[in-house]
Amino acid sequence: MAGNGSERTLSHWNVVKVWKGINKPVFLTASLLIFGLLVFALIYGRSGGEAFDDLLGQIANGVGWWYVLIVTLFVVFALYCGISRIGSIRLGRDDEGPEFSLLSWFTMLFSAGMGIGLVFYGVAEPLSHYITPPEAGGIEGGTDAAVGQAMDLTVFHWGLHAWAIYVVVGLGLAYMTFRKGRPLSIRWLLEPVFGRRLIEGWLGHLIDTVAIVGTLFGVATSLGFGAEQIMAGLGYLGWAERSNWLILVLIGGITGIAVFSVVSGVYKGLKWLSNINMLMAAALMLFVLFAGATLFLMQSWVQNLGGYVSSLPDIMLRTAPLTDDGWAAGWTIFYWGWWISWAPFVGMFVARISRGRTIREFVAGVLIAPTLVGTIWFTVFGDSGILRQRQEGDMLVDGEVDANTSLFQLLGTLPVAGFVVTVTSVVAMLVIVFFFVTSSDSGSLVIDVLATGGDVETPRLTRLYWALLQGVAAALLLLVGGDSALTALQTFSIATAIPFSVVMVIACVALLRAFHYEANAMPRYVSVRPVGEAAELAASGMADAASPGAVATSSEPAASAAARRRRWNVSATFAGLDYPPVREAVAAAPEPVALAVTDIPTHAIQVDPETGAVSVDEEKTLTDPLGGEVFDTPEFDASAEGQAHRVDQLNNGGDCDAAAGTADDPVVPDAGGEAGPDDGQDPHDRGGTPGAQGR
Repeated sequence: MAGNGSERTLSHWNVVKVWKGINKPVFLTASLLIFGLLVFALIYGRSGGEAFDDLLGQIANGVGWWYVLIVTLFVVFALYCGISRIGSIRLGRDDEGPEFSLLSWFTMLFSAGMGIGLVFYGVAEPLSHYITPPEAGGIEGGTDAAVGQAMDLTVFHWGLHAWAIYVVVGLGLAYMTFRKGRPLSIRWLLEPVFGRRLIEGWLGHLIDTVAIVGTLFGVATSLGFGAEQIMAGLGYLGWAERSNWLILVLIGGITGIAVFSVVSGVYKGLKWLSNINMLMAAALMLFVLFAGATLFLMQSWVQNLGGYVSSLPDIMLRTAPLTDDGWAAGWTIFYWGWWISWAPFVGMFVARISRGRTIREFVAGVLIAPTLVGTIWFTVFGDSGILRQRQEGDMLVDGEVDANTSLFQLLGTLPVAGFVVTVTSVVAMLVIVFFFVTSSDSGSLVIDVLATGGDVETPRLTRLYWALLQGVAAALLLLVGGDSALTALQTFSIATAIPFSVVMVIACVALLRAFHYEANAMPRYVSVRPVGEAAELAASGMADAASPGAVATSSEPAASAAARRRRWNVSATFAGLDYPPVREAVAAAPEPVALAVTDIPTHAIQVDPETGAVSVDEEKTLTDPLGGEVFDTPEFDASAEGQAHRVDQLNNGGDCDAAAGTADDPVVPDAGGEAGPDDGQDPHDRGGTPGAQGR
């Protein structure tokens, strides 16, 4: 045992072995692009704080319409997959049920939805929309109408549209890995369109590179927001003031904790830390709920749900081409870019915990559960902030909403003792710190999985590299952004997500091709039994030998009887089919016979106009875009595709030992606390991560 542990440790730190194990085209290209973008930020940021504001406006004007359109299409894609026949496809083998109970699954989805973003914007966003609403809405700030619009827009940004982005990647990864047995990598989402050869070649490398760059800057954005709010909290308590040195100390220190977890493999402690963090976030929300205007918040939550549903058709495709207030760039377009850059990260986590569920269950759970959690969170914090501003008018700083300090201002206005305010402020900062650590640690693993083409047992050396690079990116963007630090973070989130947005659109097309084939090829099970005269004739052997159950009478012309016999080849009861196994089984069975029925496309059916004989044109039937491919991996052995491959080999008399594998779950990144197996080993050696919390 000691020897095995020693070998595993050496394999994590042996540079030569690590170098051989990485996907060099992806790793090197992604690294060069990231360093190039950071150099660009350093040079561009020297031209002044307004430089990033101008760049953000240019990028948003160029791609804003694209983001608004495709994210709404992602919602349509998700709903279509959940409502149509596609929804009955299981994310795994047909004989396996959900890996986690419904309650555990919802709890882990809740953890995925919680993060730095919710803490950062919980008070600030609704209050900002209330004070400074978008021109396109035509509502004056500070009015009663502005309250409803503020909450509608906030829930819009954190509701169905946000989670539909994660559905695309999470559903694709779960389907391709658990059902089709592909490696856990973004590139395989596009296999139904481009085929295996291109996906394993340069195109696959490009796809994973794009995903890595977007994910790294998405994580860096969250880390930057976290650092900004921690500094604001320290300043609010009078403990420290914002400075470049404080930025370096905070990001360096918290990144160091994440690096320690990567290096030491302290998984259990970090897993418990993640769970405790969730409890602290929930406790903070409940404290504000019951210490504040409880009845008002309960009423507001119900109204916010209704307002969101009724306003969705109006705002989901709003691009505001006639306005120049920059509202869309700073909010909607930024959010869609941020969510898209986080899609590989959160999508991998959501996929991991959803094995064994149907696509319908997946879509319903991933869209609805986090959206409801988001409405509760923003109602408690957002409506509390708006109510305080309407009653006392003390939630602004120099006439504007300060996103960094809004949360601490709200905590300071609650009717509790001073030391309680200090305690809750410290708790809020601890929540941010823990989200910071888990996001950095988990993000480095997800990026490393992509950099190795889906290898979930990634070496610590490369995870250390990505964790450090995330911290460097966050610190550099904050430092060069200066007073426009948040704008710098927003700019890079939107910009680096553009290429991956194209990948996601193609992934939707690819997945629909695979889903449509499987939905049509998937058998429907029917129960049949002999009925009427045809069954009695078949059972007694008195039927015509050419077509049992179709008997010519003396008054019927011979040609008509022959045509009638041929038409019996299409049957509603199966009793008269000219197929002895079916006929005999149905006639002799004491109980109804269960048969698997597969639909045939109408355009593939050919009917002889003279005889009525029916035949099937095989060339016009659907072709499996993923069929026939075999992988020598644990994921393939444990998938439905691998199971079907073994059955085919057995039926054909072949040797299935090479593909026998096991039925156990493949090892994939566990990014949700309790989601992974607890075998006492180092989880970083098996692809474990402490949490996918934080946007």
